[in-house]
Amino acid sequence: MAAAPTLPAMRRIHQLLDLSGRVALVTGGAGHIGLAIGQALVELGATVAVSDCDQSRCDERAAVLCAHAGRPGAAVGLAADLGDEASTRALVETVGARCGRLDILVHNAGFTGTSQLSGWNEPFARQSLAAWRQAMAVNLDAVFVLAQAAAPLLQRSPAGSMLLIGSIYGVLAPQWSLYEGTTMCNPAAYNASKGGLIQMGRYLASTLAPVRVNCISPGGVARGQAESFQARYVERTPLKRMASEEDFKGAVAYLASDAASYVTGQNLLVDGGWSAW
Repeated sequence: MAAAPTLPAMRRIHQLLDLSGRVALVTGGAGHIGLAIGQALVELGATVAVSDCDQSRCDERAAVLCAHAGRPGAAVGLAADLGDEASTRALVETVGARCGRLDILVHNAGFTGTSQLSGWNEPFARQSLAAWRQAMAVNLDAVFVLAQAAAPLLQRSPAGSMLLIGSIYGVLAPQWSLYEGTTMCNPAAYNASKGGLIQMGRYLASTLAPVRVNCISPGGVARGQAESFQARYVERTPLKRMASEEDFKGAVAYLASDAASYVTGQNLLVDGGWSAW
């Protein structure tokens, strides 16, 4: 009787998720979703370089992550202007110099504008080219620059991974009835830049392999929007709630780690079923 074939030993799930010894760079790391991303990575053992536009906010967030991880040095703050090519490239160089490696790049920074920005939070006919260009610079141009600058470091890693934070509005058109009776809007530049970012993820997945490149596209996150907006959004969502920042920790842990070692070029929608209709 023939002996049963010997199956290769498989790592346990906790081993696949272990990021000990790895270095991650998180842009937009001082923001709300940036906190969830940073927490997920330090909880799994990674050292996180927190980047945002203001050094004091980066330092504050790094201190929060070090305390959360219970590890001095679990995070470091590095400010950068992602609308500026030289600053963006210098950010990656600094991470390599200070940390000696880069295994995970998370581009979470996103230009969402403010109601004070002329030509942004306006009906389409009044949206401005200047606001469009600002959004493209951070949401899309920065991905091109970051990928070019980080590719050599990521390719030297035995498990290089890039995560791009997109949006449901990079995949789906806005449902305008949500916004009726509110001061909220949904600029064309945000939609177009996030759609471009998702396609850039596919391009980079085929270009930078074996570095894995994936996207996470959040649905609406509850953050003090008008009650009428939230009610309409919840009614339209199969899971009957808006997202919280915590909802993205699992997606980040999966795609950044060896648990997703055969996953690349994908866009994971974390949207409570919004896109399932």
